[in-house]
Amino acid sequence: MKIDLYQVDAFASQPFEGNPAAVCPLDAWLEDAMLQAIAAENNLSETAFFVPTEAGYHLRWFTPSVEVDLCGHATLAAAWVIFNVLGDSAETLQFETRSGPLLVQREGDELAMDFPAKTLAPLDMHAEVAAALGGIEIEELLISDDIVVVVEEASVIEHLAPDMQRLKQLPGRGLAVTAKGDDVDFVSRWFGPKVGVEEDPVTGSAHTSLAPYWAVRLGKQALTARQGGARKGALSCVVEGDRVVIKGRVAPYLTGQIMLPNA
Repeated sequence: MKIDLYQVDAFASQPFEGNPAAVCPLDAWLEDAMLQAIAAENNLSETAFFVPTEAGYHLRWFTPSVEVDLCGHATLAAAWVIFNVLGDSAETLQFETRSGPLLVQREGDELAMDFPAKTLAPLDMHAEVAAALGGIEIEELLISDDIVVVVEEASVIEHLAPDMQRLKQLPGRGLAVTAKGDDVDFVSRWFGPKVGVEEDPVTGSAHTSLAPYWAVRLGKQALTARQGGARKGALSCVVEGDRVVIKGRVAPYLTGQIMLPNA
C-alpha cells in the first residue's frame, strides 16, 4: 500500500526556513499505531494526517512520540496541501480536530488559521525553571498548556541551551521563552522534550498563549512575531476576543510516497 507524503516548510517564505511538517492525505483512517509509526519514521516535529468529511476534513497531528491536541504549523501545512496540491477551491477550510473545529482561509499569499486563545495563569516555580534554562533571569512566569517564560532582553533567547532532562520534570506540554522584539513585536523559542520535540522552530499553537499576552502588554490586537533559534520563521497574529488568527506562508520542499507494509 502506498500513501502520498508532502513535506513543506510552514511559516516560511522559501525552503529551509520556518518549521518543516509532513502531510499525508488519506481516504480513510489507518490504525493509530501505523500513524504513529509513520510520524516516528518521518522524524519531524509533526506529521499531519487528514481524511475528507462532509463538512471539510478530519485532521490529526503526531510528533515522533505522541498524538497532540493542537498544532499550528502542521495545520498550515495541511491547508496548503489541500489548496495547492489537491486543488480544493474553497476560500475557507474547516477541520475537525481534538481541539474542536478549526478554520483556515486564504489571505493573499498567506494562510490564516482561526484558533482558540488560551489564558495564562501565574506559575510559582521560578527557581526550577531558571535552573532548567541555565540560570537566566526571569521577568514573569506563567502557564497554560505550556509554561511561558518572559525575559527582558531578546538577546537572552538567542543563546539559550536548556537542560532537556530538567525541562521534562516541569509541568505542562512544553516551555516557551519570549521577549519584546526589536523589528517585530515579540520573539520566542519553544522546547518540548516531553512530547518528543526538543526544540520546535515555529510553534503556531504556542501563539494562542503568546499573542494574547503580548496584545495586552503592548496594547495592540495585531502583532508580528518571529520564533526560532538557529532556524527561524515569521508569523503574524490578530487577537479577536477568545480567538487568535495566526497567519503565515508555506514553502513546498518534497513530494514522495510512503510504502506501507502489507497487513
